[in-house]
Amino acid sequence: MQSKSTRRNLLFDKAATVLLWVVGILIILILGWFLYKILGAGIRYLTPKFIFGKPSEIRAGGGVGPMLFNSFYVLFLSMVVAMPIGLGAGVYLAVYAKQNRFTNLVRISVEALSSVPSIVFGLFGALVFVNWMGFKFSILAGALSLALLNLPVLVRNTEEALRAVPESYWEASLALGSTRWQAIRKVLIPAALPALITGITLVSGRALGESAILIYTAGVSVARNFPEFNVMSMGETLSVHLWYVQASSLVPDAKQIAQGSAALLVLVVLAFNLLIALPSRYISKRFTGGK
Repeated sequence: MQSKSTRRNLLFDKAATVLLWVVGILIILILGWFLYKILGAGIRYLTPKFIFGKPSEIRAGGGVGPMLFNSFYVLFLSMVVAMPIGLGAGVYLAVYAKQNRFTNLVRISVEALSSVPSIVFGLFGALVFVNWMGFKFSILAGALSLALLNLPVLVRNTEEALRAVPESYWEASLALGSTRWQAIRKVLIPAALPALITGITLVSGRALGESAILIYTAGVSVARNFPEFNVMSMGETLSVHLWYVQASSLVPDAKQIAQGSAALLVLVVLAFNLLIALPSRYISKRFTGGK
């Protein structure tokens, strides 16, 4: 026969389970409502001419091709800068760094930077990259500023992903005679790869939708040539274009362009996450033997 405390614990467990289910369903419904409103309003404008065409400052019917290209170009350049530094710093903190005041200060600083509003990084990028270093409003200035935004998250994610790997993996590798670097490269990183890819995906998705930083660093205009690979040219992205069209554009179909840009941005972020998440799941199953 169950005791009174056991029955109470079971009741609390059922109540907590129901509450969590309700919260989860509510979150899904809210996300579904957002997707319905955004895609429902703008998906009808997503024609090939709109997606790949050039924008117009005065006439109706302009496209967002250069902005879409700049979104991925700036993202690529920022990840080229941020990933080696972020992953390397995470590996150092997880494996090589000793527990002392300095490393504790580094971790606290990284956590603090990861919670700083993006507009602060935008102002910093405007002061350092745009003015002091003389890059002006350019793709390079925007990419470097985005890299600073992504670095703290990459460092923390890498460290946590490596620490989540069972310690027996590390000990077995060293017991077989491997060096630290061999154990990191052959054991720790492959075991932590799904979590690392997930972190990179989240950072990339955040960067694709970022606008505050790029308004102050990459500018609100695009080059005449399309596609433009010159990193010193202005690089308005899709998210910045969405803000600009809604705020101060003179085109008569500004509302339609904004709705189409919002729908396209949502679809791009979803597709980008799926393209990275699916290989990550395959790699995880392959490493764990299908478990």
